[in-house]
Amino acid sequence: MEARRARDPGTPHRPFAERHIGPSDADVARMLETVGCPDLDAFVEAVVPEDIRMRGRLDLPAPRSEREALADLRRIARRNVPSRAYIGLGYHGTVLPPVIARNVLENPGWYTAYTPYQAEISQGRLEALLNFQTMVADLVGLPLCNASLLDEATAAAEAMTLCHRALRGKRNRFLVAADVHPQTWAVVEGRARALGIEVARFDPDAEIPVDDGVCGVLVQQPGTEGVVRDLAPIVEAVHARGALVAAATDLLACALLVPPGEQGADVVVGSAQRFGVPMGYGGPHPAFLAAKDAYLRQLPGRIIGVSKDASGRLAYRMALQTREQHIRRERATSNICTAQVLLAVIAGFYGVYHGPDGIRRIARYVHDRAHDFAAELVAAGHRVSDRAFFDTVVVEPTGRDAKTVLAAAFDRGIDLRDFGDGRVGIAFDETVTEADVADLRASFGLGDGAAAGGATIGRWPEHLDRSSAFMTHPVFSAHRSEHEMLRYLHRLEAKDLSLTTSMIPLGSCTMKLNATSEMLPISWPEFADLHPFAPPARAEGYAALAAELEKWLAEITGFAAVSLQPNAGAQGEYAGLLVIRAYHESRGDDGRRICLIPTSAHGTNPASAVLAGLTVRPVRCDDAGNIDLEDLEAKAAEAGDALAALMVTYPSTHGVFEASIRRICDIVHRHGGQVYLDGANMNAQVGLARPGDYGADVCHLNLHKTFCIPHGGGGPGMGPIAVAAHLAPFLPGHPLVPTGGERPIAPVAAAPMGSASILPISWMYIAMMGAEGLARASKVAVLAANYMARRLEGAYRVLYKGQGGFVAHEFILDLRPFKKAGIEAEDVAKRLADYGFHAPTMSFPVPGTLMIEPTESESLAELDRFCDALLRIREEIRNVEEGRWPRDANPLKGAPHTAADVCGDAWDRPYGRTEAAFPAPWLYEHKYWPPVGRVDNVYGDRNPYCACPPMSAYAEDGA
Repeated sequence: MEARRARDPGTPHRPFAERHIGPSDADVARMLETVGCPDLDAFVEAVVPEDIRMRGRLDLPAPRSEREALADLRRIARRNVPSRAYIGLGYHGTVLPPVIARNVLENPGWYTAYTPYQAEISQGRLEALLNFQTMVADLVGLPLCNASLLDEATAAAEAMTLCHRALRGKRNRFLVAADVHPQTWAVVEGRARALGIEVARFDPDAEIPVDDGVCGVLVQQPGTEGVVRDLAPIVEAVHARGALVAAATDLLACALLVPPGEQGADVVVGSAQRFGVPMGYGGPHPAFLAAKDAYLRQLPGRIIGVSKDASGRLAYRMALQTREQHIRRERATSNICTAQVLLAVIAGFYGVYHGPDGIRRIARYVHDRAHDFAAELVAAGHRVSDRAFFDTVVVEPTGRDAKTVLAAAFDRGIDLRDFGDGRVGIAFDETVTEADVADLRASFGLGDGAAAGGATIGRWPEHLDRSSAFMTHPVFSAHRSEHEMLRYLHRLEAKDLSLTTSMIPLGSCTMKLNATSEMLPISWPEFADLHPFAPPARAEGYAALAAELEKWLAEITGFAAVSLQPNAGAQGEYAGLLVIRAYHESRGDDGRRICLIPTSAHGTNPASAVLAGLTVRPVRCDDAGNIDLEDLEAKAAEAGDALAALMVTYPSTHGVFEASIRRICDIVHRHGGQVYLDGANMNAQVGLARPGDYGADVCHLNLHKTFCIPHGGGGPGMGPIAVAAHLAPFLPGHPLVPTGGERPIAPVAAAPMGSASILPISWMYIAMMGAEGLARASKVAVLAANYMARRLEGAYRVLYKGQGGFVAHEFILDLRPFKKAGIEAEDVAKRLADYGFHAPTMSFPVPGTLMIEPTESESLAELDRFCDALLRIREEIRNVEEGRWPRDANPLKGAPHTAADVCGDAWDRPYGRTEAAFPAPWLYEHKYWPPVGRVDNVYGDRNPYCACPPMSAYAEDGA
């Protein structure tokens, strides 16, 4: 009877927070005992500096169950009205093959993986990305392509900086064709203004005003109004003056048209969105940048290349990794860190699924639909442009005005492009059916089966017909049946280690749970199928979602306003610094151009500062890993009236809560600067401390870390910025959708809400956790790091500690002492793969170290298993130190060990096969086998090959 009276009448299910947070109450008690604290509150008091701790709790709605949150979000989603959007502007309806939707987009084996820095355990997505690179390079007619960028507009901005850099900055003007998409122009113009590059528009149909001061030009093929033109004369004229040509293009059009690369373009950019990736109200989408071989080392972002492993087998890797920002910092080619890997994988698989014949057939279908409808319009007396086009028909209606046509289409669930000058645009795509065309006819008053006319309308001259083959590699023709496609997807997935296998304890990366209930809404048509420039009445759900999420994030950070536009963490950095610049300029402080950055900072910080037109001055850190306050004071005073900002990560990248953070902010403010707080480590602060309360002026949030958007193998991500009230007027705007502050900076992304379709993930997380759940998550994340640090201390040195000897949510293990035995950090990282784990962050921010971040989502059993693996590896190192294994032939140097190695007939290593592949008991229950051995990075960089290898390469290595 007592048990019945004590029952909870609300729900029989456990709160979501208990599902999200790995350790149980009993586990937490054991962990607290290990670190020497009686309870979580006492632990937080010991770890988090008293003068920054929150008083009270966050003002957030009560936590909802998974069922309640999904129901509430469904009500919001129903306020979105997906239409048949024929608006164009770089976004098109597409059909995502169900086999890819189910087995990639909705599959945690793909979306919970991390960026493939550890190549040996990432061969599946590396191959998928190489497919993407090969497909794009073939279609655009250039030999090189990167493994995705954030969107077409930022890719165009990257092309501009590549042209400027390739000519060593000796030419400072960049010309942009008048018919590029308006959002592309806005992003490029904003980037140019920040960098001091002069930009101007030009008419691509007139003589191009190129001279010896021009570094490059950007053209669009087809143009934003659909026009197809011969680029060869433009290229010839520009090259004659020593400048470069960048072309924004449509991948599908390249299946029928001579591609820009074959017409001489040096750089080609665009978006692969229409290759199976839903519009998603603007993103995420896989953009690309392809180039001639001469610009290999100038390409921004990541490039996948071919190398070999220790046994000579073919292996994939990220090529030229020395270009990454963490090494080159302010000299990096770009600040791009997160890309759009999951979406590039999907687009590449779309190419594998359809093959070249299928892509050509879809392109022909789209063009023919556009041509046929244009002919009907002409026959009915409407004025249609006589220029060649691929998929976009521009018409000036007669007999009824443009507003009438637009309204009639809207009432039929169709959205068209309004040029605002009496013309209407119709961009056809692969989803268009005869029923859709019938509704279009009715919208224009054509009636059924209007007589066709103008047989050649829209057709381009024959010399622009594509004659070259593309996508000829066998991978694009070997998987036509669904069984073959399904098995191919699963073969690649099985090659990779994701969160479905084990914890991924990457420091500063926050590889936490991506709950299934959080992921479900991204496939809902109301979120997935909306055009970013649809009429506002179609997108009321997104407006409501954004307003609520912005309010919650402002409360969590202690700031006044939030912009959701930045579609990656580094873009948030860039946007935040531009907002600071705009604020200074509004006060007449145009000369404030110095940005102070601690030497421990994320490498994207200095790279973003340079992109924002700032001069980087490093600030030293002391032996305890804290910012050297004397050096900060001296550097701030030396900068004087030129000080723009300090970029600081908190907790620090060294894994400690710096007790002096308020004083740091005060120093910068006293010298007239602003404090930019890198929110990459916000997972240690939510509900415990708020950057806006302790002195920061702006911070970005990595929604793909703290707020549960999955990493997707290297993207997508979201990096919204939160700002204090005095910076709110400068939040980024957009040329097509009203957004941002009263005096907005230029847009930093192509779409007004960045990668809008993944925002429901973070909304779900906050809604289900509530204030108490979020705070407990932060507490347990910090506790987990301290528990692991205590367990590993003694076997390894924990490099930095904060007050009371505690770390924050991550910590650094110093492996440099093992160099005396010939053991490097890389050896430990590779050996962890044999134990079934992804390595922690290697050699950042300190060379020769591992940085470990466990997050709150891992169970105590998993934390212990990882600690046990590292402790066993320490004993293996001891065997080398004491001479039981040779320095150059031991399980660490031989790692990782493949099934082919262990099961082969020959075994000449001085340790056993069991020691190699089954060094821990849990591996007998489940064993992840790395598909390749240690990848040869030097060989890959000396022999760069960044496309799908010929089949002979597989035969040569016996794979």
